[in-house]
Order: sequence, then structure tokens, then C-alpha cells
Amino acid sequence: MLANPVPKHKAVPKYTIEQFMKTIRFGGSDISPDEQTVLFSSNQDGVFNLYEIPFNGNGQPKQLTVSKTNAIFSIGYLPDGRILYSSDEGGNELSHIYLRETNGAVKDLTTAEKAKFQFAGLSHDRKSFFYQSNQRDKSAFDVYEIDLTTLTPKLIFKNPGGFLPGDISPDKRYVALAKTITTTNADVYLYDTKTKENKLLTKHTGDVNNGPEGFTPDGKKLLFSTDEGAEFAYVKAYDLATGQSAVLDKANWDIIADYPSYHGRYRVLSVNDDARTTLKIIDTRTNQPIKLPALPGGDITGVNITDSENRMTFYVNSSNSPATLYSYDFKSGKVTPLVRGLNPEINPDDLVAGEVIRYKSFDGMTIPALLYKPKDAKAGDKLPAILSIHGGPGGQTRLTYSPLVQYLVNSGYVVLAVNNRGSSGYGKTFYAADDRKHGDADLKDCVASKTFLAGTGYVDPAKIGIMGGSYGGYMTLAGLTFTPDEFAVGVDIFGVANWLRTLNSMPEWWGPQREAMFKEIGHPKTDSVALYNKSPLFHTKRIRKPLLVIQGANDPRVLKIESDEIVANVKQNGVPVEYVTFPNEGHGFVKKENEITAYKAVKEFLDKYLKGPGQ
Repeated sequence: MLANPVPKHKAVPKYTIEQFMKTIRFGGSDISPDEQTVLFSSNQDGVFNLYEIPFNGNGQPKQLTVSKTNAIFSIGYLPDGRILYSSDEGGNELSHIYLRETNGAVKDLTTAEKAKFQFAGLSHDRKSFFYQSNQRDKSAFDVYEIDLTTLTPKLIFKNPGGFLPGDISPDKRYVALAKTITTTNADVYLYDTKTKENKLLTKHTGDVNNGPEGFTPDGKKLLFSTDEGAEFAYVKAYDLATGQSAVLDKANWDIIADYPSYHGRYRVLSVNDDARTTLKIIDTRTNQPIKLPALPGGDITGVNITDSENRMTFYVNSSNSPATLYSYDFKSGKVTPLVRGLNPEINPDDLVAGEVIRYKSFDGMTIPALLYKPKDAKAGDKLPAILSIHGGPGGQTRLTYSPLVQYLVNSGYVVLAVNNRGSSGYGKTFYAADDRKHGDADLKDCVASKTFLAGTGYVDPAKIGIMGGSYGGYMTLAGLTFTPDEFAVGVDIFGVANWLRTLNSMPEWWGPQREAMFKEIGHPKTDSVALYNKSPLFHTKRIRKPLLVIQGANDPRVLKIESDEIVANVKQNGVPVEYVTFPNEGHGFVKKENEITAYKAVKEFLDKYLKGPGQ
């Protein structure tokens, strides 16, 4: 009698980038005043617009705006059912705040040209809202209050410069302020709108990163994050009456959010747990987390609790599952999926979950990274691999869904997302470990990952490329320039090529963040030689591996001329260079058709120059 045959592994079907990009991206969510409808932003029609869907999930999303050009992002409902949203012009980041009437009419509430406006919350009495603007001084954000009846703005905090405004107290008397000194050192101030006193709350020595979180609903305390005496950020509560501070919440990783619901019955606590978000909704009457119903594995983010504290919305997202928007009723305990992000043409079982791995770098420092390998990868394979480097500096690649990563893995590429030194989320020592060493120590971390990849047994060491956006784009260019034999190809997505120009052209509205960046990377006036030496543009003769460059024409951070020049220079080397530009994008993608074009170009480039013919 024949033995049972060994079951054959089912081949994973190959999906197109168009199928992956039918995945829906979301932005924000809010619940209507009558708690019957949920508002959110979505790019399901190609450009971010506003949509509504019934809270109970009965029905399809209803589109409220029909922009075909500029992305529209939800802010939320006003108490009378009107809607606020934010939008800019072609990705220039000079966002305005718009009011959508219940009949669909739209009004720009912030008409000043060449100024940026940022929503800063509804007042606690729900009679007004606050916004920040740099219309008076391009380098400083003032705080204004707009009455919901008259729609007339009133200046409540005139920024002398150097401060980043935060929350406004429930009685509207106080404004919480952050004062950035460096990227690892900051203070919290409390501005009194009556006395005009600006009080320092976080006097300290050494590098301590302090930042305001928000006021408690009774207005008696201000919550703020700090890493004083610790590697990771925790939250303290400052008592306005006594001037005393006490620890409220502490974890073994950074606390990234800690805020109360409207009346304070619940507190939402989020922790950055090794590239994942762990969340608790704490019942403040018992100081214990509530038990949420069973949900698919992943990060719970974007929690929004109604003023009644009876209902909420949130998203669930993981490395192999795009976000799904849920509603939840506290009284019944019922959770309802409202809108799913994944294209139904894609079998979820065909997607790959990221795996947290760690390896040793050149100096013994442990580097965390996220590994994505094709489903059928096995020992003895010689697969091509691509490093994915995040933006920043100081960003972090997390275990959230990326259509580009899934598309590449589905196409036979191993992807390793490196959280090199200088990444956030791994303690302040690790975060500061690349200061003034950009394009050197952090790049060596990326080079060291090749040893790990070769050790997997299924990666071809000769077929490892590097890819990244923004600062990750700089790392790509630095890799091809300063370690020209290490990486087989490079994909630069709006990356820095010339630090002297980039630092000089940083938007004025970055204010104190600009100065902090100067201290971390270098000042274009006093450190010009060092910045010249770490700028790939001035050393392009070293580049001898194929390069793909992707750039948005309206990018206010990395100017298009950066990419123009790097492409022109590398072409003189006789090296294959491909260049894809988008006239209607800024620093990142907000239009789906452009993402499709860009990601298709990435795969075709990698197929040609990394994977090679016949593979």
C-alpha cells in the first residue's frame, strides 16, 4: 500500500500593484453629535476625501467631498453637525482649515496666503475651537480661538518664538507649551493668558525630553511626558494648584499617548512596544483597563471616544493586514467593523507578517529590524533582498501595513526594514547614537545587516539593494556614494542629496525644530565642511551602481533640484539612472495613481538590475 503523498505547498499567486493599491488608506475618525454616524477620510477614489458611514455598520460609506486634486483630511464634527477638515495645495504642507456646512457648502476659515494652519482642539465648553498659525511670523505658531457662532478668530497666545503650543485648559486660561532645545532635550511651559506669565514646569539638568500631553477634564492637572532618569518616556501629572508633579503611567517602552476622555471616565494609554502599539483603555474609577472584545491581531490606534463616553471608534492595523475601521459601544460591548482596508481580490493568507529580528553592528551595538520573507523562501535559495530605511532622522519602521513591502515580497524579494541607530522607540541612548554621525555610523548599521541576510541561507549576498524615503532616501544615496561596493542598487524616494541646501531651505514654520535639527546634524554656516563631506551630491563620482530616483515637484523639505542634480551627476558616470517625478505631490504620496506609478517603477527597476533576467 502506498504511503500518503506529501502535500504540495500551494503556490502564492502573484498580485499586481494595482491590486495592492486597491487597499484603502484612512485618516482620522469622529462620531457625529447624535452618535449615529462616523466620519473619516479615505483615498478609496484615488485622492483623500471625506466619507460618512452609519455607526452600526448598516450601509456603505457615503462620499461627502469630491476633490480630484488636493487631499482632504477629516478634523471632525462640530456640536451642530457641521464638519471641519484640513487641506493644502498639491502637498505644499501649507494646510488650511475648512468648514463644511450641513448642506455641503464649504468655507475656508483661514484664508491667509503662504501661511500654515493647524487645528488645536475644540474648547471644553464646545462653543469654539482653537487653531495654530504662523501667518504673523513664519517661524512661530500663535494660538487663536474661533467662536462657532461668529466664526471670528481671536488671538490668545502670541508666540515670542521658540515655543510649540500644545493643549488649552478647559477654562481657556492656560496654554501648554513645549520648548525644544535639541532633539533629545526639551521643556514644558505653562502660559497664563490672564497674567501673561510663562512658567517653566520642567527645570532640569542634562538632556531630558519633556513634552505636554494635555489637561485633565477638571482643569486641575497638566499631563506631560518625560524621560528624566529613564531610557524611555513616561507620563507625569503636574498639579496646577500645588506645583507638584507625580508619575501617572510608566512602561518598559516609550509611552506615545496618554489622554483622558471628555469627562475623564476613561484614559487611553498607548505604548510603543518593540515596533508595535499596545493599548489600554483605563477605567479611571478602578484604574484598571477595560476588557475589549476579541479583535484581529494588530495595533489599535486612532481611538476616539464620544463626549457621552458611551461610544468610540478605532483602527486595527498590522504588518500583514491594512487598517480596518471599527465602532464600539461601551454599554453593549458590541464591536462592529465599518470599513475594511484590504482589497477583497487579495487573499489575506497570501500576505506576509513582519518578524522582529536583531543583529550586531560594526561596534557591537544591537540593531533591531523587521524581516519580511516570501512565503516559499527556503534554505538554499538565492533570493534578492532590499533594505528599507525609514525617514527622519529619528523615525521608526513599525509593524504596520505597507503595500509596497507586500508587493515586493509577493514578487520574490526579501525586505529588511532596518531601524538603525538614531531611530526612535528604543530608548534615548539609542536615539542619540547617530548624532553628528549621519551617513556614517547609521549607514554602517545598514551595511552590517548584510551579514544577517546572508546568514538566513536564502538570500544572495550579491543581490542586496537599499531603498528609502526622505532621510531613508539620503541613506540610500549615502550607501551608493560612501560604500559604493556594498549595495547592488539604490532606490531614492525624495531623499536628501545636499545637506547644505536642505538645512538652509527647511520651512520657516519648523521654528525651534530647525534649530534642534541643526544641533543634531550640523549647522549649514558653522559646520559647512562636515555637511559637505556627508552630502552625496558632492561625491557622485563614487556611484557606480544602478539608481532609481523618485521626487515630488512640490516638496517643501527636499527640493526637486536636489534630485535633478543627483540624477544629472550620476548619469555622467555612465551608470544606469532612472528618474520619476510627480508635478502634483509634495514630501510623500497622497494620490493613489502616483503611488501605483512609483511602486511599479520600483519593481521594474529591481527586476531589471537586482533580480536579473529569468528570475
